[in-house]
Order: sequence, then structure tokens, then C-alpha cells
Amino acid sequence: MFRGNHPTRVDEKGRLKLPAEFKRRVDELYGPQFYITSMDGKRAQVYPLKEWEQIEASLSKMSPMDPVRKKFQDVTNFYGQMAEMDAQGRVLIPQKLRELAKVTGEVNVLGSQTLLEVVNAEMFDAEMKKASGAVELTDVDLMAFAEKTKVVA
Repeated sequence: MFRGNHPTRVDEKGRLKLPAEFKRRVDELYGPQFYITSMDGKRAQVYPLKEWEQIEASLSKMSPMDPVRKKFQDVTNFYGQMAEMDAQGRVLIPQKLRELAKVTGEVNVLGSQTLLEVVNAEMFDAEMKKASGAVELTDVDLMAFAEKTKVVA
């Protein structure tokens, strides 16, 4: 599992250096190939290829005529590209995604279980603080989480 927030940078050539903790996990479990995409153009989602292939296997069970499948593929292909980690632990974020999600310079790399999400550090910080001036989960959020996961908070 990938977890936590690791601030880092995307260099002027568009390369993200994987934070050491995440790189160690990638080296242990996945290897150097990734599929990098987005569902909304606001975050770059860095999938180890093995994890992305599981999503593709699920898609293959759907009818090719299914509009949900088609939209999912259109969006993830629009933003997506294959990438290979270089010897320094860097992966190239697709240019279209770098521009739209503004993932250049200072970024946060968020562990999201089986994938990494890359967000513009300044925008993410502002988004997290927007609601109440502090980053927090409300009682309503926690109750919804408990309901969906059957976890007693």
C-alpha cells in the first residue's frame, strides 16, 4: 500500500522524482513501468502498470458498447501515457496533464493505496483549508466513512 503525503518537485522537463518511501515500494512490488493518467484533469494518477492492468481486466468484462466504459476509456486515454522510471527514480508526467493539473514545480505525492496521486502543492493546500480554515474530517464525514466501510469510528 502507498500511504502518506510526500512533498517533492516536478522538474523543468516534467519529471517527477518518486519519494524514497514510494520508490522502495515500487522496486519491491512493481518494477519500472507505469500508466499515468487522470479522472478529472486535476490530479495526475500514477499507476504501477500491474495495478492499471487490473483495471483494464475489469473493463474487459464490460460490454464494448457500454457508455460508462467508453467514457472511462476516453478520459483516461485523453490524459494518459505509459511511462518508465529511469535509473534516478524519475517518471515523466504527460505534458497535457502537467499543464491542466498544474503539476509543475512544488507538488505533493499522495499515497492512495495502489496508486500515487500528484497534486500542485499550493492548490492542494488551499483546497484542504478552504472549508473551515483547517484540514479536518467532520463528524458527518466520519459517519459516512463508517457506513461505507462498516468501520466503527
